[in-house]
Amino acid sequence: MTELQYDLIVLGAGPVGENVADYATKAGLKCVIVENELVGGDCSFWACIPSKALLRPPSARDAAQRVGGAREAVTGPLDVSAVLARRDYFVSDWDDSSSLPWLEGAGIDLVRGRGRLAGVRRVEVTTGNGEVVVLEARHAVAVCTGSDALIPNIPGLADVDPWTSRDATSVKDVPASLAIIGGGVVAAEMATAFVALGSEVTVIARSGLLSGLEEFAGDAVTKRLRSDGATVMHGSPVNVSRSGTGDVVIELDSGETVPASQVLVATGRTPRTKDLGLDSVGLTDGDWLSVDDSLRVQGVEGGWLYAAGDVNHRVLLTHQGKYQGRAAGTVIAARATAPETEAEPWGDLAASADSERVPSVIFSEPQVATVGLTAAAATQAGYRTRVVDYDLGAVSGAGLHADDYEGHARMVVDEDRGVALGVTFVGADVAELLHAATIAVVGEVPLSRLWHAVPAFPTMSEIWLRLLETYRFGE
Repeated sequence: MTELQYDLIVLGAGPVGENVADYATKAGLKCVIVENELVGGDCSFWACIPSKALLRPPSARDAAQRVGGAREAVTGPLDVSAVLARRDYFVSDWDDSSSLPWLEGAGIDLVRGRGRLAGVRRVEVTTGNGEVVVLEARHAVAVCTGSDALIPNIPGLADVDPWTSRDATSVKDVPASLAIIGGGVVAAEMATAFVALGSEVTVIARSGLLSGLEEFAGDAVTKRLRSDGATVMHGSPVNVSRSGTGDVVIELDSGETVPASQVLVATGRTPRTKDLGLDSVGLTDGDWLSVDDSLRVQGVEGGWLYAAGDVNHRVLLTHQGKYQGRAAGTVIAARATAPETEAEPWGDLAASADSERVPSVIFSEPQVATVGLTAAAATQAGYRTRVVDYDLGAVSGAGLHADDYEGHARMVVDEDRGVALGVTFVGADVAELLHAATIAVVGEVPLSRLWHAVPAFPTMSEIWLRLLETYRFGE
């Protein structure tokens, strides 16, 4: 048994854990990361990077086909093998060796193996060869282990070996047909990808696609999927089985059946905290970890345990997890020298933007870019609001960007303060419009001041002028 001591122990070497360790190390702490899989985590190898690598080729093809003159030059189908090979390049063929020099250069140690808490500021790591390495933290332990796909308790589902998002993004052979259970981001993006790759896709979404967003977002993605040949249906699976021909057969509560070569489950996430040793510090293994704005886990005596990223269930998005990681690494280092340090809102030591000001992009066709509150959520939160809508296709820059451009923009305004609470863009390539909206929402920039932020002509950013004009003068 080997025993080592550090200032900070980080469980999980995904982008969240890397940021915690990096920021703490830059502030002078000696840090170690524990990882049982690949350094870089789900985002690099099974989520953000491979999914966007799969989605970009059909998006680029579609972009050309939307512009006269370029349209005529794009006449063939996607080269599926080339798409998959490009994906393999971006995930380094699931080899993390290229990530290791960064850790070494940053001065962060790595212990490979399965780590679990074994008491106050103590972690035991079982390595691949069975050796146990005991790590002691002088100041803190940060749990950054992420989340796993949730497999719902549908009779027969487990018996047909369903795909999760990991299987979909690492696909080697595209199935002839794919049934997707769920209606969230994974469902929308993977339906978009596999339709483009040639699968016959059926999406089974109980409440419709993207039901938590503005209604026009889900409607637009559903319309496009159907026009591309996919089936999008409402319903809840009540039984799953495998037919004599080998197909999966999904029975719905409506009595309908959906056959498919493969089924993908996209119904939510579950915390990766099972068998993490949380019971050794008074918590329950398998639970989400509740944290304050400084990412300190609540209910742990001494305040030495932190949790950042998916595992705390605040926002299950990589960029927000990295944001939390930066805050956690900074506050852990600050408290190492001044234990009573407080995390003030909107300072470096707090994750203040993890409730009403979260940006997100769904790389479906069309893209959906959102930040802040929807109209319904703002009303439910008690704000006095006004909703401003505008046809994005009517903006000069959009018409130049693509022939017959279709899109929509919505701004939700807090009437009492004259600031934007939320913005949603739907349309081709709207992802690049999002950060301006994020600055407006997070910075609570008065609309009277935004009036003087003049958008360049002719760009799609002119949508801001049209939204503000509509707010000022009406339709």
